[in-house]
Order: sequence, then structure tokens, then C-alpha cells
Amino acid sequence: MLSVFCSPARYVQGREATRFLASELQRLGFVGKALIIASHSPREVLFPVWQTTFSVCELTFEILDFGGECSFSEIARGKDEARRVGASLIIGVGGGKVLDTARAVASELCLPIACCPTTASSDAPCSALSVVYTEKGVFEKCLYYRRNPDLVLVDTSVIAKAPVRLLISGMGDALATYFEAEASIRAHKKNVVGGASTLAAATISELCYRTLLKDGVAAVAAARAGVVTPAFERIVEANTLLSGLGFESAGLAVAHSVHNGLTAAPETHDRLHGEKVAFGTLVQLVLEGRDSGLLNEVLGFCLSVGLPTTLAELGLEAMSMEQARAIAERAVAEGESAHNEPFEVTAQMVMDAMFAADSLAKSVKAGECV
Repeated sequence: MLSVFCSPARYVQGREATRFLASELQRLGFVGKALIIASHSPREVLFPVWQTTFSVCELTFEILDFGGECSFSEIARGKDEARRVGASLIIGVGGGKVLDTARAVASELCLPIACCPTTASSDAPCSALSVVYTEKGVFEKCLYYRRNPDLVLVDTSVIAKAPVRLLISGMGDALATYFEAEASIRAHKKNVVGGASTLAAATISELCYRTLLKDGVAAVAAARAGVVTPAFERIVEANTLLSGLGFESAGLAVAHSVHNGLTAAPETHDRLHGEKVAFGTLVQLVLEGRDSGLLNEVLGFCLSVGLPTTLAELGLEAMSMEQARAIAERAVAEGESAHNEPFEVTAQMVMDAMFAADSLAKSVKAGECV
């Protein structure tokens, strides 16, 4: 099996990076008309900046307001609008679902794509895939593309003004990167782009975890103040670039499968992607039989930054055995990344690990020893 590593063609991060969007696109040789797919709040904040930065280049733009869910109907709407305005480039501006939609539109129309996340809530911006949900928010499938984005531009001045919960959720998503990479590598399973992991991907995944432990609490403090600090910049990079490169080029495992299973429970629909992945990470570590020192370290990190660690915090305090089985069955469905572990994973194992992780977290929160 060949080793494969992938990444966006260009990654740009820093204060007021949006001012350089048009010049970065010009640097990559793009001209014509861009369709900007954007959610409402970023549009309100960034429209004046777009007007200024695009006025001095050979690019013009039109805007499509995002409908709220990365669904097949929303992707079709984006394609129709891109054709209507004669777009030669797609730009996604907003959270993970906006960027997933923009990537899907660009891929299906064979157009270049620039991703401009306005939150650091997931590792979606750098990837060559989209997670598609039903219009009711239930996970449907992943779409995989031939290449990663042409540009990822991360404006930390904008991200610092986003709700703190989104940054914390991004840390939950990034938390899984190292442990899922380890499992996939131990099992000699293919990564998301169809090859074996490289040393670079494995190292990036570990660096992602170490950065979370080192800078997570300080970054949350900066986010609460709405300011950009070195720790904040590093966590934004960990959530966006390190986690993005790590999960895609090293692999996924149980943590994201548990997330996908949890989306089948309506009670979790108001919980963010990374919040569910964080709990999925705890489930994976319990299922793998990891030692108490590591479990305490991961639980301690989650508690220190405010990530959910119990079923009740995901809205599932009264989860029945039937509902638990439905979640677990979805987590081990054919093609799910739960099967990237170096041993067989069954629905019963996932069920047991969910209840055990919940119990363990309750004990730690109550001050009991693990």
C-alpha cells in the first residue's frame, strides 16, 4: 500500500487575513467572478472588507446566503446559483457546514475552491471531503473529492469574535485526531485519501494533541476576552490545520463513528460536531482499554476547557437501551471508521463503552479516583 499525504495548496492565517483574500487568490492565478457562499453573520461583518479587497484585483464576486445545512438540496441550490452568475471560483465563508457545501459545489462544477472559516469549530476547512446531512440534521454520507482546497484563509481577528463555544468544539474535534491516527496506523488501515499514513501525518497528529494540552485553557481565556494571543493562534492552527491534515492523512476510527451514531438521536441535534466527537474520543479510549493515566489526562483536558464528557451533557441523560443500540448500530455500519481499529468492533462493544465512558466521567467530575 502506498503512503499518501494531502493538504490544501496554500494555507494563510493571521490577524485581519481577509484583507488579503483577493491578493492571495490573484497569487494563485484566479480571475473572473467568485461566488461567495456565506452564512449571515460573516456576511454582515466581512462584506465591506470584500468590497475593498476585491476592488483592486481582476476578480468580482456575488454572494449566496447559506441555507443552514449541508444537504444535497443545499448543494444543488449552490450549483444553480454558480451557473446563473457564471462563477469561475467558489469561496466558502463561515463554519464547517458552509465550507462543506462550498467544496461540494466547487467539486461538482470542477471549479477552484477557497475556504475562509470564520470559526475554529472543526477541522473541515483543509479537507477534500464534505459531510452531508439530511435537512433535519441526521448524518447521511461523506463526499470525497480529487483534491484539497486551493486556498484556506483563516482570519483570527474574526475567529476571536465568534462564540467561545465554537472554539471549544473545535478542540473537541481536534482531540480525536491523535488517537484515531494511532488506531488506524496500528491497524495498517487506509487513511481518508486511500493510502497508508506518512511519518508527517503521524507527527502532525501528535503535535495537535500536545498543542491542545499546552494552550487550550489559555486560548479559551483569550476567546472569552475576544482577543488574539499567541496561544489563541496556536489553538486555531491546531483545530484547523493540524487536525485537518492529521485526520485526513493519518485516518479516522471509533471517535467519529460514535459522532455519526449520535446524530441519529434528535436530542443531540443542538450539540456541535466537536462536542459529540469529544465524547466519541472518550468512548474510543475506553473501548480500546487504555490505561487510567491517559483517560485521566483526556478527561482533565475536556473538563478544563468545557467539553462535554457525559451522556447527560449531550442531551441523553435518559438514554434507553434501545436508543443506545440504535446509536451503536449506526456507529458500526458498513463503511464506518469504527472498523479502522486493529480489532473487530461490534455494536455491543460501542454500547458498553458509551455507558462506561459516561460512568467514568461522572466519577471524575464527582472527585472520585479512576
